[in-house]
Amino acid sequence: MVADLKQAYDACQRITKAEAKNFYYAFRTLPSAKRRAIYAAYAYCRVCDDIADEEMPSAEKETRFAALRADLDSALDGDSTDPVLTALADASTRFGFTRELLLEVLEGVEMDLVKTRFADFDELREYCYKVASAVGLISIEIFGYDDPAATEYAVDLGLAMQLTNIMRDLKEDAERERIYIPLDEMARFGYTEADLKAGVVNEQFRDLMAFQAQRARAYFDSGARLIPLLSAESRACTGVLHALYSTILNRIQESGFDVFQRRVGLSSWEKLSLMARLWALSLVPRFPIPGRTSGR
Repeated sequence: MVADLKQAYDACQRITKAEAKNFYYAFRTLPSAKRRAIYAAYAYCRVCDDIADEEMPSAEKETRFAALRADLDSALDGDSTDPVLTALADASTRFGFTRELLLEVLEGVEMDLVKTRFADFDELREYCYKVASAVGLISIEIFGYDDPAATEYAVDLGLAMQLTNIMRDLKEDAERERIYIPLDEMARFGYTEADLKAGVVNEQFRDLMAFQAQRARAYFDSGARLIPLLSAESRACTGVLHALYSTILNRIQESGFDVFQRRVGLSSWEKLSLMARLWALSLVPRFPIPGRTSGR
């Protein structure tokens, strides 16, 4: 690895360590070459998210997304001075994930500029696919797999994780005028946007959230089938991510779905314990699939 390329990967690692509160622990279980590549993929996602989340006019954000799209093209053609895109382009060459997947991630994040409500789950699924499942499809190219069914399960695990994020971040998203719960489902359960913005936790809200949790669990159950299809050295990483996010979902339910009082999460010690346990399990010949994610 040439010096500039090493510095590019080092920059991606720093971004991941600083910003990825859950992912960084999972990524540490990977061998070094795959770990560097996944840092680059995460750092790229972080660059996209930062544009969407920064306080600036929408027109300026659109300009920056257009510039990022052009810079990505240049980087993939071997011409970039940006450290994140330099590392990303090298990882793409090494592991074979496509420009199309990278663009889907960008397009998904860009949707936040113009779409803050989702009429139904079909609309929400398209968004979740782009911002999460496409990342999963990039990741499994880095991880390595032989069975084509891995792509379906990677998509489902991405959906499960993003749906969990949506449930956990209801308060913060509503404060930014973003509501990701499908509007037809809110209407079906009799819960309004005004209720959500006021942080109302009533029977209607709990029923609505239980419905969201049931959907996410079904995707977690499907996503668990991905783990044994991955290369042995990559199974712990996916196992940690599955365990982290399914545990967050369980804790949301255990709180009575009250995500307004405090942000649900795991402590650093809990994350490290999960990482150590699942890394050790990955060393046995048949890595066990995580159990069903029904609430405890």
